[in-house]
Amino acid sequence: METEQLTRLLIEFYEKFSSWEHGVVKESGLSLPQMHTLEILGADGDLRMTELAGKMGITTGSLTVLVDRLERGGFVVRKPHETDRRSIRVSLTAEGRRLFAEHHKLHDQLTQEILCALQPDEAGQFAAMLSRITTCF
Repeated sequence: METEQLTRLLIEFYEKFSSWEHGVVKESGLSLPQMHTLEILGADGDLRMTELAGKMGITTGSLTVLVDRLERGGFVVRKPHETDRRSIRVSLTAEGRRLFAEHHKLHDQLTQEILCALQPDEAGQFAAMLSRITTCF
């Protein structure tokens, strides 16, 4: 496959995935970065602000603004780290866990739709390739 064709396919996939994600998140009343914050915390559990910023690929300053809004909305809570007085951990509240579970269910449905287009052995190969590609970013 030529590079140009792969580039076009990647762009088309990104646009479709992005459109789907924006449509699903729009119903929650949160922004896409806010929902991604809940998604990461729901999957990984409590995280230090620096860890969370790293997983999101943003600065701690940008994350502070996101967490402030999510905290005001009652979706997350900040708490001091147990052993490091300089660190703050962020965790989901009950409402944050509820919203994460709802959103995660939609991600699972999308994954099932994608897997329907693949043979069982292709699904494993696809997962392995995505894992390798993700490490490039």
